[in-house]
Amino acid sequence: MSGQRRGTAIAMTDKERDTFLRTQPVCRVATVGPGGRPHASALWFVWDGAALWLNSLVHSQRWTDLDRDPRLSVIVDEGGADFMRLRGVELRGSVRVVGEAPRKGDPLDELRVPEQLFADKYMGGGTFRYDGRHGWLRLSTEKVVSWDFAKLRRDR
Repeated sequence: MSGQRRGTAIAMTDKERDTFLRTQPVCRVATVGPGGRPHASALWFVWDGAALWLNSLVHSQRWTDLDRDPRLSVIVDEGGADFMRLRGVELRGSVRVVGEAPRKGDPLDELRVPEQLFADKYMGGGTFRYDGRHGWLRLSTEKVVSWDFAKLRRDR
Protein backbone atom coordinates (compact mmCIF):
# COMPACT_ATOMS: atom_id res chain seq x y z
CA MET A 1 0.00 0.00 0.00
CA SER A 2 1.49 3.33 -1.02
CA GLY A 3 1.74 6.15 1.51
CA GLN A 4 0.65 9.74 1.38
CA ARG A 5 3.20 12.08 -0.19
CA ARG A 6 1.33 15.38 -0.21
CA GLY A 7 -0.58 16.90 2.66
CA THR A 8 1.33 15.14 5.41
CA ALA A 9 0.57 18.03 7.80
CA ILE A 10 -3.13 17.15 7.69
CA ALA A 11 -2.82 13.36 7.33
CA MET A 12 -4.45 11.20 9.98
CA THR A 13 -2.31 8.84 12.01
CA ASP A 14 -3.00 5.13 11.54
CA LYS A 15 -4.96 5.09 14.80
CA GLU A 16 -7.01 8.16 13.81
CA ARG A 17 -7.71 6.65 10.39
CA ASP A 18 -8.78 3.29 11.85
CA THR A 19 -11.12 4.95 14.37
CA PHE A 20 -12.58 7.19 11.67
CA LEU A 21 -13.20 4.29 9.27
CA ARG A 22 -14.79 2.16 12.00
CA THR A 23 -17.25 4.88 13.03
CA GLN A 24 -18.40 6.49 9.77
CA PRO A 25 -21.66 5.09 8.39
CA VAL A 26 -21.40 5.65 4.62
CA CYS A 27 -18.74 5.57 1.95
CA ARG A 28 -18.87 6.77 -1.62
CA VAL A 29 -17.73 4.19 -4.14
CA ALA A 30 -16.47 5.11 -7.61
CA THR A 31 -16.26 2.40 -10.26
CA VAL A 32 -15.24 2.41 -13.90
CA GLY A 33 -18.40 2.13 -15.96
CA PRO A 34 -18.95 1.24 -19.59
CA GLY A 35 -16.63 3.12 -21.93
CA GLY A 36 -14.52 4.30 -18.98
CA ARG A 37 -17.17 6.59 -17.54
CA PRO A 38 -17.14 6.90 -13.73
CA HIS A 39 -20.06 5.69 -11.64
CA ALA A 40 -20.35 6.85 -8.02
CA SER A 41 -22.72 5.53 -5.36
CA ALA A 42 -23.14 5.52 -1.60
CA LEU A 43 -22.75 2.27 0.32
CA TRP A 44 -22.49 0.82 3.82
CA PHE A 45 -19.12 -0.68 4.69
CA VAL A 46 -16.97 -2.02 7.50
CA TRP A 47 -13.27 -1.64 8.24
CA ASP A 48 -11.56 -4.53 10.03
CA GLY A 49 -8.28 -2.68 10.63
CA ALA A 50 -6.66 -4.07 7.50
CA ALA A 51 -9.31 -4.17 4.77
CA LEU A 52 -12.44 -2.33 3.69
CA TRP A 53 -15.44 -4.63 3.18
CA LEU A 54 -18.38 -3.57 1.02
CA ASN A 55 -21.78 -5.26 1.23
CA SER A 56 -23.26 -4.57 -2.21
CA LEU A 57 -26.37 -5.51 -4.11
CA VAL A 58 -25.35 -8.14 -6.63
CA HIS A 59 -27.80 -6.80 -9.22
CA SER A 60 -26.48 -3.22 -9.31
CA GLN A 61 -24.51 -1.05 -11.70
CA ARG A 62 -21.67 -1.03 -9.14
CA TRP A 63 -21.45 -4.85 -9.11
CA THR A 64 -21.62 -5.03 -12.91
CA ASP A 65 -18.85 -2.43 -13.22
CA LEU A 66 -16.62 -4.25 -10.73
CA ASP A 67 -17.20 -7.59 -12.43
CA ARG A 68 -15.86 -6.02 -15.63
CA ASP A 69 -13.09 -3.94 -14.00
CA PRO A 70 -12.25 -4.49 -10.30
CA ARG A 71 -10.56 -1.08 -9.83
CA LEU A 72 -12.25 1.07 -7.23
CA SER A 73 -11.89 4.34 -5.37
CA VAL A 74 -13.68 4.85 -2.05
CA ILE A 75 -14.15 8.11 -0.13
CA VAL A 76 -15.25 8.20 3.50
CA ASP A 77 -15.59 11.79 4.70
CA GLU A 78 -17.36 14.19 7.01
CA GLY A 79 -17.45 17.90 7.53
CA GLY A 80 -19.84 20.49 6.31
CA ALA A 81 -19.78 24.22 5.82
CA ASP A 82 -16.74 24.72 8.08
CA PHE A 83 -13.57 24.00 6.09
CA MET A 84 -11.55 23.35 9.25
CA ARG A 85 -13.86 20.45 10.17
CA LEU A 86 -13.37 18.56 6.89
CA ARG A 87 -11.76 15.16 7.31
CA GLY A 88 -11.76 11.97 5.37
CA VAL A 89 -10.00 9.00 3.85
CA GLU A 90 -9.65 7.90 0.24
CA LEU A 91 -8.76 4.27 -0.49
CA ARG A 92 -7.86 3.05 -3.98
CA GLY A 93 -7.33 -0.49 -5.16
CA SER A 94 -9.09 -3.53 -6.54
CA VAL A 95 -11.89 -5.65 -5.15
CA ARG A 96 -12.59 -9.35 -5.16
CA VAL A 97 -15.80 -11.16 -4.38
CA VAL A 98 -15.68 -13.17 -1.15
CA GLY A 99 -18.23 -15.93 -0.60
CA GLU A 100 -21.22 -16.79 -2.69
CA ALA A 101 -22.97 -13.98 -4.56
CA PRO A 102 -25.59 -13.32 -3.53
CA ARG A 103 -24.65 -14.32 0.02
CA LYS A 104 -27.01 -16.84 1.57
CA GLY A 105 -24.99 -17.81 4.61
CA ASP A 106 -22.74 -20.69 3.62
CA PRO A 107 -20.17 -20.90 6.42
CA LEU A 108 -16.99 -19.05 5.44
CA ASP A 109 -14.33 -18.21 8.01
CA GLU A 110 -13.03 -15.23 5.99
CA LEU A 111 -16.43 -13.50 6.39
CA ARG A 112 -16.90 -14.20 10.11
CA VAL A 113 -15.29 -10.90 11.21
CA PRO A 114 -16.72 -8.54 8.56
CA GLU A 115 -20.23 -9.95 9.00
CA GLN A 116 -20.06 -9.49 12.77
CA LEU A 117 -18.69 -5.95 12.35
CA PHE A 118 -21.55 -5.20 9.95
CA ALA A 119 -24.16 -6.63 12.33
CA ASP A 120 -22.72 -4.57 15.20
CA LYS A 121 -22.53 -1.36 13.14
CA TYR A 122 -25.84 -1.43 11.25
CA MET A 123 -28.09 -4.06 12.84
CA GLY A 124 -27.69 -3.26 16.52
CA GLY A 125 -25.52 -6.32 17.14
CA GLY A 126 -26.48 -9.92 17.15
CA THR A 127 -26.17 -12.03 14.03
CA PHE A 128 -25.70 -10.85 10.46
CA ARG A 129 -28.89 -11.35 8.44
CA TYR A 130 -28.66 -12.64 4.87
CA ASP A 131 -31.18 -11.28 2.39
CA GLY A 132 -30.10 -13.24 -0.69
CA ARG A 133 -29.52 -10.00 -2.64
CA HIS A 134 -26.14 -8.77 -1.37
CA GLY A 135 -22.60 -10.04 -1.72
CA TRP A 136 -19.27 -9.18 -0.12
CA LEU A 137 -16.44 -7.30 -1.82
CA ARG A 138 -13.02 -6.97 -0.17
CA LEU A 139 -10.89 -4.01 -1.20
CA SER A 140 -7.19 -4.74 -1.62
CA THR A 141 -5.85 -1.26 -0.97
CA GLU A 142 -3.01 0.09 -3.09
CA LYS A 143 -3.13 3.72 -1.90
CA VAL A 144 -4.58 5.50 1.12
CA VAL A 145 -4.82 9.26 1.51
CA SER A 146 -6.33 10.98 4.55
CA TRP A 147 -7.00 14.53 5.64
CA ASP A 148 -8.08 16.31 8.80
CA PHE A 149 -8.03 20.08 8.32
CA ALA A 150 -8.49 20.64 12.08
CA LYS A 151 -4.78 19.76 12.35
CA LEU A 152 -3.97 23.09 10.70
CA ARG A 153 -5.34 24.88 13.78
CA ARG A 154 -3.17 22.79 16.10
CA ASP A 155 -0.01 23.75 14.20
CA ARG A 156 -0.42 27.46 14.86
